[in-house]
Formats: sequence, structure tokens, C-alpha cells
Amino acid sequence: QIRFDMVVTDELTQTAKSNPFSLPCIRPASCASSTDTKDDGLVPYGSLKYYALCGFGGMLSCGITHTAMVSIDLVKCRIQVDPEKYRGIVSGFRTTVAEEGIQALAKGWAPTAVGYSLQGLGKFGFYEMFKIIYSDAIGEELAYEWRTTLYLAASASAEFFADILLAPMEATKVRIQTSPGAPPTLRGCATMIMRNEGLSGFYKGLPPLWLRQIPYTMMKFACFERTVEMLYKYAVPKARADCSKAEQLAVTFVAGYIAGVFCAVVSHPADTVVSKLNQDNSGTAAEIVRNLGFAGLWKGLAPRIIMIGTLTALQWFIYDSVKVAFKLPRPPPPRCPPHSRRN
Repeated sequence: QIRFDMVVTDELTQTAKSNPFSLPCIRPASCASSTDTKDDGLVPYGSLKYYALCGFGGMLSCGITHTAMVSIDLVKCRIQVDPEKYRGIVSGFRTTVAEEGIQALAKGWAPTAVGYSLQGLGKFGFYEMFKIIYSDAIGEELAYEWRTTLYLAASASAEFFADILLAPMEATKVRIQTSPGAPPTLRGCATMIMRNEGLSGFYKGLPPLWLRQIPYTMMKFACFERTVEMLYKYAVPKARADCSKAEQLAVTFVAGYIAGVFCAVVSHPADTVVSKLNQDNSGTAAEIVRNLGFAGLWKGLAPRIIMIGTLTALQWFIYDSVKVAFKLPRPPPPRCPPHSRRN
């Protein structure tokens, strides 16, 4: 009887270690068995080091991708704030280059790099933390059954804090890109905003930023997680454990692009409001919505789908690559717990 109990206890312990939904918020390195650490060298799941490296991966993935897309973002913002002049992607690029030169396509790159690096740090780091906190709070079985709700809640919580880091740089970026006469540099434009509007000038766009980014991030994480799960279940002919790292990263990229398309559509109206609000400091979000009308809220959707789809796919690819490089645990798609009532 004692031997049987020891075997069962050991099996449950190993199951808990492999299940991302059954671990406490912070697991110090000593919580992992010495055997696991020596064999695979993985960073303990849920440890402070794990969260820090996830934040670093998010910082790289968001900072690099958003900065690389700054020219498309510039045209998208200009279509949103002045659709009569910038009638589409091709027209937007042609008009911008004709009036300001090719260098104008890089306008706003510095606040984009800084702002979205900070946002990525908070977005991915806090997501991993909140996912563990919430799953630990409701238990392993409910965490599996309500996993989509869990992804939505964890990503919404993470983005709330990430946007507070992003807001000042987003305001500066949009002002540089869309306001005639605004200083073209991060330092110059930020100084102008602070001098004319005070600290509130950097955060007046925070509520619509939340309205844009929180639904976007909820879709980004929940759609990605479930798409990965479905791809391995229905499209990939073998289990993830049997796939090479390159094959796993290819699945990550495809799932990220699918998630990105949905993200762009869900968050686009709020994105238009943010662009208009940061361009014109005299209006409110409600006034902008009323003036634009329903159709006006969807201006610039095509370039944003291209931008966000590619950007989201690359973000997940970079983030997952960082996990591979730093030997961070990458739990397989969730499975029904062995002791669940469903079995």
C-alpha cells in the first residue's frame, strides 16, 4: 500500500510539473528537482528568472517588429486622420514621399522603438504571470475547461499595465507622424507636448488606447493559443514533441498571422480614435467618433491588416525563438487532466 501511494504521488507530481495550469505564481529554482535542472537546463517555470526572460522576449518581439513597420504605420495613421488627402496605401506612400522625401517614411521610429519595447516587456511578462496566478486560483481542472477565458483574462490584465508604459511614446509618435509643424524627433516633440499640455498631454489618449489595445491583446493571445492547439490537433501530422524546433516555430508563425488578422479587425475603430485624438488636442474621443461616423472609423483597415498580421506573426516567432534560445519551458498544448471528471 505504501509503495502504491508513493508511485501515485510521484505520478501526480510529474503531471503537475508538466501542466502550466497547476503551478503557483512564483516558483523559486529550488522548487524544481535537481534532476530536471541538470537534464534539460530549463529555467524553472514560473520563477522570477522565467518572468524576466519572458519580458525580455516580449521587449524584443514588440520593439523590433513595430519599429520595422513604422512606415506602414505612418501611412495608416495619415489615412485615418486625413482620408481625403491620403486615399489608400499606394496614394499614402506616394503623397508622403512626394511632399517630404523618402526619409519621411521613418518619422516616429524612435518613440515607436522605445514605447513598444516597454509595452512588450509588460505585455508578455505580465501575461505569463497572470496566466499562472489565475490558473492557480481556480485549479487545474477548471483552468483546462475555461482555458479560453483564462487566456482572455490574463492578457487583458497584462495589457492594462503595458499600455500605461506605452501611452507617452504613442502620443509622441502620432504627433510626429500626423501633425504639421511638430518637431520630427522624440526629444523635440516630447518637450513640446510637456511644455504646452503638461503630463496629461501624454496620457489623454490612454482610455482609447486601452479600448484599442486590450481587445487587440485579448484576441492576440487567446486566438494564438487556441489556433496553436487546433493546428497540432488537426493540421500537423505529429505531436509537437516529435516536431523539430524549426517545425514548431513555423506553426508559431502561422498561428500568429491568423491571430493578427483578427486582432486588426477587432481593434481598428479604437485605433482610428487614438490617431485622431493624438493629432488634434482639442477634441474628445466621443466627439471624434461622432464626427467620423461608422464608415470613418474603418479608414486605413487594409494597411493595418497587412501591418498587424505580419507584425503579430513575427512577434510570436521572435518570442518563441527567445524561449528556445534561453531554454524557457514551452508547455505543450493543454490536455484534459488525467483525473478530470471528463475522463
